[in-house]
Amino acid sequence: MNSCISNFDFHVTLKPNPHISLQNSPFAELRHHQSIGTTMASTSHGGTSGRIKNLTSTFGSDIQPLVAEIRTTVGVMKDIAVQLEKDNLPDKVKEMEDAVVELVGLSEHSVHFSSAVQAFGNRYKPGEQLTDFHKVLEDEVLQFRANRNSDVQRNPLVRQFKEAVWKVHHSGQPMPGEEEEDIVMTSTQTNILNFSCPVSGKPITELEEPVRSMQCRHIYEKKAIVQYIKSMNNRSQCPIPGCPKAVDVNVLVQDPSLAVDIDELRRTSNKETNVEDFTMLDED
Repeated sequence: MNSCISNFDFHVTLKPNPHISLQNSPFAELRHHQSIGTTMASTSHGGTSGRIKNLTSTFGSDIQPLVAEIRTTVGVMKDIAVQLEKDNLPDKVKEMEDAVVELVGLSEHSVHFSSAVQAFGNRYKPGEQLTDFHKVLEDEVLQFRANRNSDVQRNPLVRQFKEAVWKVHHSGQPMPGEEEEDIVMTSTQTNILNFSCPVSGKPITELEEPVRSMQCRHIYEKKAIVQYIKSMNNRSQCPIPGCPKAVDVNVLVQDPSLAVDIDELRRTSNKETNVEDFTMLDED
C-alpha cells in the first residue's frame, strides 16, 4: 500500500468567488454608465450601449482562469482518487468525488453567470427608466440554464472522474446505470458539439474569434455567423444540419469555458499528430 496516499487527508474549502458577485462584476460599473446614459438619452444611446457591451464582453476573460484552474485541479484529484481506489480507501475516494462535483458545479455556475452577463450586454439598450440589473441577470441565468443540462453528475469532468475510479477494479465493464457505448464515449467526451464552423468550414481550433450559441451550444467563427444571420434578415436557424434552434447575434457569447475547451482540443489533436509522426518514423 502506498503509505503516502493512504495517510492522505484531503479537504476542499470553497471560498466565495469574487468574480461572480454583482459588486465585483461589470454590473456595478454598468449602473454608473446607465445613469449617464439616461441623462443623455437623446444623444448618446449608441455610446452608452457600446460601452456596456464592451464591459460585459470582457467579463468572460476574467472568469476564464478560474475555469481553467478548476479543470486542472479536477485532473489532479482524479489521479489521486485512482491511487486511493487502488489502496482500497473508498471513503477517501468518496470525499474526492464530492469535492469534484462541488468544484465542477462552481465552474458551471461561473459559466452561466458570465454568459448571462454577455447576453445582457448584447441586448441592452438604454431607456428612460433605470434597469433592474439584479432582475435582468436572474432572468438571463435562468434562460441560459434552461438550454443546458443542469445535472452536474453528467458533466464530462465528473463522468471521466468516475470512469477512471471505476476502471481500477472493473476495467472493460460499464459503470452501473450506463450502457457499454456510454462508458466508451466518456473518455473522449467534451463540451464541444461541433469541430468546425458550419459557415466558414474552418476547424474550431483555427477560428480567430470563436463564439458559442447560448441556445444550442454550437460554435462558430463570429464574423462568419454574424454575416450569415444578416443575410437571413436576422431570422435564421442554426446552420448545423439537423439543429432546430434559432440563432441571432444576441445569443452568441464567448463563455469562459469556450477558450479552455478549444485549447484542450488543440492539445489533444497535437498529441495524436505527434504519435502518428513518431509511428511513421519508427516504421522507416
